[in-house]
Amino acid sequence: MTTEVDYQQLNGVALAYMGDAAYEVIIRRHLIAAGLAKPNHLQKKATHYVSAKAQAALIDLMGQDKILSEDEWTMFKRGRNAKSYTHAKNTDVVTYRISTGFEALMGYLALSGQQDRVDELGQWCIEQVEAGRTE
Repeated sequence: MTTEVDYQQLNGVALAYMGDAAYEVIIRRHLIAAGLAKPNHLQKKATHYVSAKAQAALIDLMGQDKILSEDEWTMFKRGRNAKSYTHAKNTDVVTYRISTGFEALMGYLALSGQQDRVDELGQWCIEQVEAGRTE
């Protein structure tokens, strides 16, 4: 069953909800392909890629490296500025909002049928984390 979604009308938090899942699948696929199979080890390793701190660092690097289009930056800002009534227990509000923007960008790309771009950015993120640029 395929349902059309008007991603242009979704708020940033809804886009982030989708983007979180899209990005998490990329990271999990990468970790499994790297031979990691124990659930506890997988979760610990995944944190280096998917934590609010890591995502905030990645979006900062995207800005530095100028890899996002103007439309992509707009979607990031839409997510970053969205009103959320929750925030992560292990990070500050600013970092959480920036990571929400990162996830909203990924959600926008996934819902708008740009899976190749989601994969491209996901691979770029993996490379940045593995190069130690997010620490």
